[in-house]
Amino acid sequence: MFKMSRATRVARRLTTVLATVAVGGALACGGDGGTVALTGAGATFPYPVYSKWFDAFYTATGNQVNYQSLGSGAGVKQFTEGTVDFGATDGPMTDEEIAAVPGGVHHIPTVIGADVVTWNLPSLGKTQLRFDAASLADIFLGKIRKWNDPRLVALNPGVALPDKDLLVVHRSDGSGTTYIWTDYLSTVSPEWATKVGRGKSVNWPTGLGGKGNEGVTQQVKQVEGTIGYVELIYALANDLPYAAIKNKSGNFVSPTLESVSAAAAGVDLAADTDFRVSIVDAAGADAYPVASFTWLLIHPDFADADKAAAIKAFLTWATGPDAAAMASELHYAPLPAPVLELVKARLATLKGAGELLP
Repeated sequence: MFKMSRATRVARRLTTVLATVAVGGALACGGDGGTVALTGAGATFPYPVYSKWFDAFYTATGNQVNYQSLGSGAGVKQFTEGTVDFGATDGPMTDEEIAAVPGGVHHIPTVIGADVVTWNLPSLGKTQLRFDAASLADIFLGKIRKWNDPRLVALNPGVALPDKDLLVVHRSDGSGTTYIWTDYLSTVSPEWATKVGRGKSVNWPTGLGGKGNEGVTQQVKQVEGTIGYVELIYALANDLPYAAIKNKSGNFVSPTLESVSAAAAGVDLAADTDFRVSIVDAAGADAYPVASFTWLLIHPDFADADKAAAIKAFLTWATGPDAAAMASELHYAPLPAPVLELVKARLATLKGAGELLP
């Protein structure tokens, strides 16, 4: 009896998965006719859109993705230790972290999101506050301690800022959302860069911690006078206010799909890019200044060829229009077309069990 080679079986499987995803059908398609279960862990920043994507992918293919929203630090750690099939992070891995990953790592950007400043001041109702780089750095350095500080009053003419203590809330876990926030503060404030710096975890000069975007959101919701940073969808989902921030061009910009996309508009990546690029404090009149790509961490060559096929199928689908529409609904900006083409070219290089995937 003819026995299909493993390479041929995986090739047929991947072709079937991609075709099924394209038409939105249902399929159980493991190497021997079953499904493939993938595990991942990491960033809370993109969790809302990833959760929706994984559900849609399961409906289309029967392949289940178990993703734990633990924070980027945990995602990098678990991926490095090999306890998950892929990781997720909003802060790119350092050269040292990459060197510690057996088999290497690809950073695959998926969407663009925004860190937003949110607060709890019931007396202001839905009033949108305005901040600039200097005031935000001084707040998180612990130098601005009152809501009616003259610097905040000057930025918000006509707003009755209360004579109330200002309490910072920050992440307590290793966090890509924190990396984005501290990347921004390090870029715009030499004092922050010197005293604190950028990272998924930092030594905070002031404030109290919350675990995950969810934890910071709940702290802000529950404690009057607090101010914190979260991914935009968490503020929207919890009916929290969010600020307009003065950008590099001197304009106060709110986080929207358009302003987040504008932050990535000037990105010019080489064909051999590793995609580890910062877009905070981007040039452009309409660019929101605290935006970032978020990345999935995958191996260039997966030991398990069936999982390799499933991961490539998912990422191929994630570069398509259905995934982009879901992202936009949740206020994540899709990748710019030039970046998307580079991602597709990188996916074409993926291997499973040492063989190039079709």
